[in-house]
Amino acid sequence: MPDTPAAPPRSALPPGSPADAVGRALAIPAGATPGGAARVGAAERYVVGVDLGGTNIVVGVMPTDGSRELAVRAQPTRADLGPEVVVDRIVQMIEDAITIARAETGARREQFVGIGIGAPGPLDRERGVVLVAPNLGWRDLPLRSLVSDRVGLEATLDNDANCATLGEWWTGAARGGRNVIGITIGTGIGGGIILDGRLYHGSSDVAGEIGHMTIDSTGRRCKCGNYGCLEAYASGTAIAERAREALEVGEDSLLPELAGGRMDRITAALVYEASERGDALAREIVRDTARFLGAGIANLLNTFNPDVVVIAGGVTQAGEALFGPLNAEVRRRAFRPAVEACRIVPGTLPGSAGVVGAVATFLQTRPAGWQ
Repeated sequence: MPDTPAAPPRSALPPGSPADAVGRALAIPAGATPGGAARVGAAERYVVGVDLGGTNIVVGVMPTDGSRELAVRAQPTRADLGPEVVVDRIVQMIEDAITIARAETGARREQFVGIGIGAPGPLDRERGVVLVAPNLGWRDLPLRSLVSDRVGLEATLDNDANCATLGEWWTGAARGGRNVIGITIGTGIGGGIILDGRLYHGSSDVAGEIGHMTIDSTGRRCKCGNYGCLEAYASGTAIAERAREALEVGEDSLLPELAGGRMDRITAALVYEASERGDALAREIVRDTARFLGAGIANLLNTFNPDVVVIAGGVTQAGEALFGPLNAEVRRRAFRPAVEACRIVPGTLPGSAGVVGAVATFLQTRPAGWQ
């Protein structure tokens, strides 16, 4: 598979470029051209993007031409404190982002025209409701209206992994791709699917739940209640759990020392660090994680025949230690024409792909009331 390309420049998007095609596919409204900002009179318009994850909330602002990111900030989600606290935090972060962006640009409040929200699913996009979010402990939460009503701006809601995929496609590593699979790996594993230049949601908004692809029908228990899901093996949470389990049965490793003797401080990032230091257990966990992901990606290549698979999240910190065995597993399992047509790359928008994609989702959806 081809090497990872250099990240595309984050600049104005010229007509006729792949990003121009993205702009058309996003159905960006009149006045918002890929080569210039949408304008109210002579003023740019801005959209706030919210990326809600199981671990962190990231909020930022973009002009509607997608040319730059403003006021990007992150805070812990703290889902354990309940949905009311999380919504309060989201609303305050949105208000703070608008204040910072106004100070940086001189924009007026009325130039901020909407909010795009990415959240774990499954979701009901039409009603703006989070149906089930296992990593947040939420069910049937009307997140869109809870945020929109308090901020006073129209909002859209989409799956967080869909947003991350759309962000990488619009301005990141998958820019120019036509059929793209995005995989986000963090607390859980999410996915997004772009087919023939359009984000695919499926018949009931649950397309792209890649983390709940079964790779072992009698395997590890997943938080969704099923057994053998990819997420139960290759998410950041699962990587740390597998390391702790190995240590509990007496495996030798640097990990306890790196964690200061605290098993609860072992994280996926610590496993990657130990692997880089040559720790045998950590290296085995990273190799196994690569094989699990490779098996899942091979299924996706054989099903969707994409030209790009983009992987985002902390797992990419493992670099070639992950991508080497992952690519080998894909080559071993997927049909050769599918492998030859596809490049598997790390995301190039660390920390902000979900924000960028949430903005793009708002532009694509154009809720009623936004002219």
